[in-house]
Amino acid sequence: MRIRATVAAVTGALALSALVVPAAQAASADDVALRKPSGAEVFGVTSGRSALRAAAAEPTVTSVSVNGGKNVVLGTTTVKTFTVSVTATHASGIADAYIDLWRGSDPERPDGWLPPNQDVATCKAASATKSTCKLTITARPGFDDGDDLTGYVYDNALAGSWHVSVGVLANDQSVSYTDYYRTHKVQRLSKLTVNAAPEPVKKGATITVTGKLTRADWETGKYVGIPSGQSVSLQFRKAGSSSYSTVKGIKTTSGGALKTTVKAASDGYHRFNYKGITSTAASVAAGDYVDVK
Repeated sequence: MRIRATVAAVTGALALSALVVPAAQAASADDVALRKPSGAEVFGVTSGRSALRAAAAEPTVTSVSVNGGKNVVLGTTTVKTFTVSVTATHASGIADAYIDLWRGSDPERPDGWLPPNQDVATCKAASATKSTCKLTITARPGFDDGDDLTGYVYDNALAGSWHVSVGVLANDQSVSYTDYYRTHKVQRLSKLTVNAAPEPVKKGATITVTGKLTRADWETGKYVGIPSGQSVSLQFRKAGSSSYSTVKGIKTTSGGALKTTVKAASDGYHRFNYKGITSTAASVAAGDYVDVK
């Protein structure tokens, strides 16, 4: 993976020159932060930012989109590539932009880093002063075969809210950059099963609904039962209807197990619905049909 930078040359006053693309050094599991530039270093501005601001106003970011506003959800094996974009304005127009996601408390030494795939964003001008620039980011669950963990979500502790870094380069070479534009969730994929029995059943008899809630384990590459105490809704859709209604709420027990009972009233579909938590994505089981005699 390569990172972009704008070379900062100081010849009396700060001047930004052309875009260059230095190769990043390989990182170990304990040193993944070396892959990640901090602050304005993404655009090579390591000093003299006050001089830059005095020379020209910074670009203004008006909106940022990560994965179309949806959480980034990863299972155990499927690699996910998603689009990020930034819309910005400047009197001179917009030349380029940068977005990455990082997890941790220190942008100079992040616990995880998801950089863009492209060295230069694709920018489309809406006017002489406003453009939307797009990039893609690829997230890979699990470990790399080597020491480079850039782009890998390799630890379950990485699930949750990631910081979004945003940088914009104007045509006059002025720069805006922050490591803390906002946060975006990167979550573990969850799965739900359901089984309603017996089938068929007499009206008024008891139906036992069982299931299991599991989620991706990025460290083992398997799906594991979610801890006890997760809230899940039992829902029912009457035959001939198009919508589900919530019957009751229950909680997972050991290994993500689910079990509850209801009275058979009419033909229809039973399912479990999980709304998710910060680290784990929502999921819904396919409805299980029961014929009531």
